[in-house]
Amino acid sequence: MSQPRPFSRLLGSLLLAAAATLSCAVAADADDAAEPAAARAHPVRPLGQIVPAPASVLPGGPPYTLTPQTTIQVDASPGVRAVGEYLAGVLRPSTGYALPVTEARGPGGIRLRLRSAERELGDEGYRLQSSRDALTLTARGPAGLFRAVQTLRQQLPAAVEKDTRQPGPWQVAGGTITDTPRYGHRGAMLDVSRHFFTVDQVKRYVDQLALYKINKLHLHLSDDQGWRIAVDSWPRLATYGGSTQVGGGPGGYYTKAQYKEILRYAAARHMEVVPEIDMPGHTNAALASYAELNCSGVAPPLYTGTSVGFSSLCVPKAITYDFIDDVIREVAALTPGKYLHIGGDEAHSTSHEDYVAFMDRAQATVAKYGKTVIGWHQLTGATPAEGALAQYWGLDGTSPAEKAQVARAAQNGTRLILSPADRVYLDMKYTKDTPLGLAWAGYVEVQRSYDWDPAAYLPGVPASAIAGVEAPLWSETISTSDHIEYMAFPRLPGVAELGWSPASTHDWEKYKVRLAAQGPRMEALGIDYYRSPQVPWPAG
Repeated sequence: MSQPRPFSRLLGSLLLAAAATLSCAVAADADDAAEPAAARAHPVRPLGQIVPAPASVLPGGPPYTLTPQTTIQVDASPGVRAVGEYLAGVLRPSTGYALPVTEARGPGGIRLRLRSAERELGDEGYRLQSSRDALTLTARGPAGLFRAVQTLRQQLPAAVEKDTRQPGPWQVAGGTITDTPRYGHRGAMLDVSRHFFTVDQVKRYVDQLALYKINKLHLHLSDDQGWRIAVDSWPRLATYGGSTQVGGGPGGYYTKAQYKEILRYAAARHMEVVPEIDMPGHTNAALASYAELNCSGVAPPLYTGTSVGFSSLCVPKAITYDFIDDVIREVAALTPGKYLHIGGDEAHSTSHEDYVAFMDRAQATVAKYGKTVIGWHQLTGATPAEGALAQYWGLDGTSPAEKAQVARAAQNGTRLILSPADRVYLDMKYTKDTPLGLAWAGYVEVQRSYDWDPAAYLPGVPASAIAGVEAPLWSETISTSDHIEYMAFPRLPGVAELGWSPASTHDWEKYKVRLAAQGPRMEALGIDYYRSPQVPWPAG
């Protein structure tokens, strides 16, 4: 009769153990409902699944996780600290973490390091190393670190871009990315002449461009419909010539202080501003402002339409060159960058002889004030100055003679920026149903804007002559930031990839998947993008 007692105790112990196990399981399930739920919402993004595609990706090891204790450790350099503060500014609102920027070295943290000896990284290349213990960004200079920060942003969940606190975890997949750009010129052009855009609107676009490693902002500052930069020696250019826009709106212009603020803001994002003063055509705003610039001595009315090719500076007049000298001198003095764009396209009202003579003098004036000329590819019909860049905007159907003219210039040392209108003009309609944009160059869907090779695009042009690519956005039908974003995105990231990524990574089928993953990021940033049916966007 004594045996059941030990059995009862054993059964009781087994029941207690089972209960304890069940309790632990319930507790574990409760924990799983918190952090792992967030983890399911923000899975670790595979290393290198970003836009533009990196040059080299070696995944491996556990991810790095940002925590409330994470610091941003920088070298003792103002340039590096500025990049660190920029990074902190991106991460703090969404993570809610303090993320102090410090020169103190410590365990873990995000480390920004300069290593001048790593020459293979060039001016803009970087290395990102992610492990459980630390995340290290290495470059030869601050520009490379800034490009690395854009990669880091894209490796984190898209919610990191929001300006309110979001649930984590905030993880970067383990491994190493080593990355350098294919081309040194990766540009975007914004036409502020057909419609005027404020300083804040330009800054917003600069921030969007920076995410995709664009390094040149080309501002089209003058055209028939408006003059957008103050020139002290010719004040009516801005006050009168800038007083309207396409459709007759109020227009506007940048004071010199406002222009410098745009340049400062872009420079903080390691982006060079290239100002364009279009000449000798596309000049009605100037001709309307000053009668003496016209051969007839009579000023035409201000123009609010969209036709091209009807205006021209008076090439024989001496005052024309006083005007050009003053404008270039003042704009060059404001602009720390290397380049000044002088337009030169669609000069249909200027004879060929006058065009050649004018461009010779205009290019000499640019050199006089310490800048290097960029012109549209019609410049190759004159004599491009030494070091000048020609920006090609032709189509697949451009005449063989015109393409041959550009090729000869390239063979003779003129380098090219490629902006083929039927590939990368962001103002072209996506389809016939696109509510904005033009279609004179055809419809340009996302695949068409991406699926071409700059090095092989123009017959007879040496690959070494390609300086890079640029995506222009003309503004005949574009008047708001929403308009800019709808037309630029998602085509702009593809152009950025053409400029940055090695040719070996070019693959539409793979790219469209990486691009689709940018959808939630663009939404988090408030970018009003076109949901192309060619891209497998995430549901929801």
